[in-house]
Amino acid sequence: MAFAKALLALALAAPASAGAAPRPLDPVSAWIGGFEPRSDTTVTAGARNGDAELRGQLNFERDLGLDRRQPVSHVRLDFLAGQRQGISLEYLGFNRDNEVQLAREIEYDGRVYAAEAELRGELDYAFSSAAWRWWFGEESTVWGLGLGIAHYRVATAFEGRATVDGIEVDGRSRSRDAAFAPLLALGWRHAAGERVRVYAEVSGVAKDGGPLQGHILDTALGIEWFPLQRLGLALEYGGTHIRLDRQRAGRDGAADARLDLALRGPSLFLRLR
Repeated sequence: MAFAKALLALALAAPASAGAAPRPLDPVSAWIGGFEPRSDTTVTAGARNGDAELRGQLNFERDLGLDRRQPVSHVRLDFLAGQRQGISLEYLGFNRDNEVQLAREIEYDGRVYAAEAELRGELDYAFSSAAWRWWFGEESTVWGLGLGIAHYRVATAFEGRATVDGIEVDGRSRSRDAAFAPLLALGWRHAAGERVRVYAEVSGVAKDGGPLQGHILDTALGIEWFPLQRLGLALEYGGTHIRLDRQRAGRDGAADARLDLALRGPSLFLRLR
């Protein structure tokens, strides 16, 4: 909230140029930068075969010791077709992996087992979208509605080796899934001057059915500053929440997995227009 108030205060304090109202939109606009969020990544998996069922949960930051802050690549391209319509393209990529050694006791059926394990996990997530946008409003402030399609891909890999009371076991699991889903986006743009703008974005993706389903929600609030006519910077604070479910069925039974990923933090973009 303090970040949002600071952005609005800076925008309102910026001097407006004389004459025509400043433009909140550009014919062509490129955003190239990175998102440095605080992450929370949990994978839950289960398998069923007849009456037997196994289920487990792994948190990448807690169980694999991953740093909660890691840069995420983020690119956007916006094109206007006329004054009030255009297309918006976006890509975001996220990859994490680590290997840890664990030593703990496991209690089962009234007996305590001494366990040592080596565990390696990897998560690769990519999101891309294309949306047609309509902009409404007058002069320096516009509101936008976008409809489009998104493509997301999730790949996971887990490898482990454990020793329980002198008995060694190992296991390996890999998955790679992708899906298309409809996208809805809402936007707001305000030009406080020729050099300063503020903006807000909310977008969502939802899909039911198929092997990979769930929802993705993005929010962002930011400010743009152009010290040069066609070159500037954008500082943004936003969040992404991803919840995707995968279901598979085969001769050996059924399996399901859920990815729950929350990203929240600042982004910095190089702005070209």
